[in-house]
Amino acid sequence: MTKNKGINWNFKHFSELSTLELYALAKIRMEVFIIEQDCIYLDLDDKDLEAHHIFATEDDKVIAYTRLLAKDVNYPQVSIGRVLVAESARGRNLGHELMTQTMQFSETIYGPTDIKISAQQHLSKFYEEHSFKVVTEMYLEDDIPHVGMLYSV
Repeated sequence: MTKNKGINWNFKHFSELSTLELYALAKIRMEVFIIEQDCIYLDLDDKDLEAHHIFATEDDKVIAYTRLLAKDVNYPQVSIGRVLVAESARGRNLGHELMTQTMQFSETIYGPTDIKISAQQHLSKFYEEHSFKVVTEMYLEDDIPHVGMLYSV
């Protein structure tokens, strides 16, 4: 995989985020999940308080993001969610780099462990490239087709 140059990767627990970082993360999540996907829901849930936030910045702008949750916060397994790449940064393989960074960080803090995600169904092939397997039938989450997927160690 070609690494994107000029990108700064950040790995922070919620308690380590500055107010400016928190603002930037909330803004990009709203831009992608609420505005772009035309989906009205409460994005800032209390799970953010317990999460590690993995994000890439370029020229001081957040361009990619995920959150990592410990076991038993969302699922019995560790979980990754809110996976996004800013519209302006798409087409540069950042999604794959983001997942690789997130999974490596997960292993660093939790050790080898299963990881569960709730993936938008049309992205299941993307996650399969990171060894996730579909483990549920399609279900609607915020009126968007999703599937449960599991990465097993």
